[in-house]
Amino acid sequence: MNSEKSFSALPTDFNKAKSAYTTRHIDLGRASYLSKGDQRPQHGDLVLAEVTHLGQHKRLELGCGRRAHMHIGDRILVCFGDRYAPDQFEASLPHDLGECHLVAAGGIAGQMESRHLNMKKPTCVRPIGLVLDAQGNRINLSDSRLPYRKVANERPLTVAVAGTSMNAGKTTSAAHLIKGLDRAGLKVAAAKITGTGAGGDFWFMGDSGANPVLDFTSVGHASTFGLSLEELEDVMETLVAELINHQPDVIVLEVADGIFQQETASILASDCFRRLVDKMLFTGGDATGVLTGKFWLEQHGLPLIAMAGALTASPLATREAEQATSMPIYNMQQLADPILAVELLQLDREPQPEQAMA
Repeated sequence: MNSEKSFSALPTDFNKAKSAYTTRHIDLGRASYLSKGDQRPQHGDLVLAEVTHLGQHKRLELGCGRRAHMHIGDRILVCFGDRYAPDQFEASLPHDLGECHLVAAGGIAGQMESRHLNMKKPTCVRPIGLVLDAQGNRINLSDSRLPYRKVANERPLTVAVAGTSMNAGKTTSAAHLIKGLDRAGLKVAAAKITGTGAGGDFWFMGDSGANPVLDFTSVGHASTFGLSLEELEDVMETLVAELINHQPDVIVLEVADGIFQQETASILASDCFRRLVDKMLFTGGDATGVLTGKFWLEQHGLPLIAMAGALTASPLATREAEQATSMPIYNMQQLADPILAVELLQLDREPQPEQAMA
């Protein structure tokens, strides 16, 4: 047993605890003890917690994707971490095992620092203990990470989707582009390289035809908020290398949040990103946002080819943005069209007539 100050056997109902999306890569069969007392959590630590108050999140996303209802008194398995979500919660890693908050439905326990006015107070949880293995070591998401691999010089065409902010339409645009490429008979792999551990974007890209789909939780992070550039590059390189192993024709990557968010700006401006990305779509909700994005991406030498996102819900907003940016802007139906998707990425593939959308 290592130096954890206080430990106890697992409760008899441990296996009844709801296991969150963020824990899906962890082998729960390793769990042997709980660590209690004056402990300082670390990012990615697996914790057994009890729900004490239901707030914004009344359901917990399980590893299978199902959103399970929670009741006060339920026990859940989640990971400690931070969160950066301007439309929801800002949260930091707690300093101890005192009561804290469920700050993401995918299973992140953190200390709320601020919330959007449209958000209810967060669901409160009481950590029962950090989960330890048979040797008394903390079980951490990083234990189950993919090994680091550097991407070879030859790789499939890789397109990245970024945006002005949360809810700019990044995932929706990426998923519809994936569908268009899938309809064209191309094998597509996808990954979300930054963000908060939750399955909505992951499942959306998979449902649209990408296989496999990965995210940063596969590299041992419940959230990428606060990671260094070196850690972000490790995530990106490892995910792209793993996708290449599945021999896709095209790789689609999503970068979370907006271009002024610290980790997003850091990875977008990196040599690693420029080396691994061939083309980019930029998404936003209005002309001002996408014009700002265009200038920022061009300033950093990134290969922007088109705009998309939430603004395409309005034909008028789309025309305004086209005039402001002098860039092509595609709505979701267009991105999902196999002929347009192939032409947009300038791929050497001719879709069959029956593959074209009516």
